[in-house]
Amino acid sequence: MKKYFLSFLVFSLSCDISSSKPINNPDPVFSVDNQDYENMSKAYFASGCFWCVETIYESLDGVKEVYSGYAGGSTINPNYYQVMSGKTGHAEAIEIIYDSNKVSFDTLLKVFFDSHNPTTPNRQGPDYGTQYRSIAFYNNEDEKNKIKNYINFLSTSSIFGKNIITEIKEIDKFYYAEEYHQDYEKKNPNNPYVQNVSIPRFNKFKQKASNYIKVKDDH
Repeated sequence: MKKYFLSFLVFSLSCDISSSKPINNPDPVFSVDNQDYENMSKAYFASGCFWCVETIYESLDGVKEVYSGYAGGSTINPNYYQVMSGKTGHAEAIEIIYDSNKVSFDTLLKVFFDSHNPTTPNRQGPDYGTQYRSIAFYNNEDEKNKIKNYINFLSTSSIFGKNIITEIKEIDKFYYAEEYHQDYEKKNPNNPYVQNVSIPRFNKFKQKASNYIKVKDDH
């Protein structure tokens, strides 16, 4: 499914997954009952393959749920195939439902930068294209300022050694990805991409942020 080249075998398996559902037969629309999260806060980030990012944020203490989806573009109700074409302007993104009494936006922002490379334009690891670009979305001016200030801190500290190209955008609309993308890593632990990209990325993150991880973790 992803543009990943461990071997021709892995590549063919990945292509088979993405091509198994024809474009003219779209997947059922995935929806969420927001009434379940009336007292929760929401945050949005894009930092590469949403399979990986969803798993990272679901591991955090204080996070209730994470959903994969598309944001940052102009196409209305995009599907996966349209986003993968790079013509919608959308990036693979995630919606985080969290308890702000247990985990702050500041922590979620730190996790965002700790768990991906914000210096690679339109690319994250083996995945490339505008749909994999780095975006920190904000809901209000306070979050916008926090993002700007944190990027300034990282830049002046030269932590990454290169210019940070993360976009800062107001979250206009978040479109939920198809149901088979939700909790993809949990449902497909033996998928080659999951085994060789998602899990190693998550394990690398855990080494940096063990104090943020929930007590019980399946990885």
